[in-house]
Amino acid sequence: MGKIAIFTDDPGWHGKQLKLAFSNQGYESHYVSLTESKIQLEESGLNIRIPELENSLPDAVFVRGVPGGSLEEVVFYLDILHALKLLNIPVYNDGHAIERSVDKGMTSFLLKNAGLPTPATWVLRNREKALEIAEAQLRQGHKLISKPLFGSQGEGIRRIEKMTDLFWLTSSHGIYYLQRFVKCAGDAYADKRVFVVNGKVIAAMRRHGGKSWLNNVARGATCEAIAVDDELAQLAIKATETLKMDYAGVDIIKDSDGNYSIIEVNSIPAWKGLESVCDITVADYLAADLIGRYLR
Repeated sequence: MGKIAIFTDDPGWHGKQLKLAFSNQGYESHYVSLTESKIQLEESGLNIRIPELENSLPDAVFVRGVPGGSLEEVVFYLDILHALKLLNIPVYNDGHAIERSVDKGMTSFLLKNAGLPTPATWVLRNREKALEIAEAQLRQGHKLISKPLFGSQGEGIRRIEKMTDLFWLTSSHGIYYLQRFVKCAGDAYADKRVFVVNGKVIAAMRRHGGKSWLNNVARGATCEAIAVDDELAQLAIKATETLKMDYAGVDIIKDSDGNYSIIEVNSIPAWKGLESVCDITVADYLAADLIGRYLR
């Protein structure tokens, strides 16, 4: 039986779903941690050592989580992913895809550079310049979102609505990431999560933040299944292709003028909320795609 390594430090519901999906495809899977993996360069033997698989390498790797830590630690975790791919082990999503999406500044740059609609964004080191930008945007009637460069599930995100909000404007380890706030169409706060696998949209939902402008399910947003029009589908697919991902959760908002804007592209998206409203088993699609394209 083939073996799949699922990189995660917290398998939870998603890990269980993946393990079952790989089993249905005839593959045994193991939860393993990047923190326990190592590069071991000797005269002979394996160059990469993975816990649970000390004497062999897996047939493929599914990246369900990359731990945080110091710059050196994160670089090391990505080195493991890059090295596995160089050893011809399929990595899903691979290290380059993780790098592109975990860094919000690079995500925004790549989307804009590809001609895809994304909000006006500024990423810089200088606090005085960041304040000048924020003040100018507020004077023009625009609200801003301040985000950590690295982060997920709405952690550390603040909205800047007025000049007094600038007192608490803080950097993310020395870097300021400011993005123009997009007012969605309608009276409520909502956006769309579109799930793409191998260049195809498999499901989508609308996320309602209720009274909160944050639409993350982890923050209490409610979900509603939606049909996907061609424009929405093509934006999600092109965003995923631009960041060279096997699969992605693409967050898109329609503004008050009826125009779509891509907010984020997630390379390690959750899908429990999506499954709660869509008649679909996402892990089955992911396992079948990984094995069908890379192992068979």
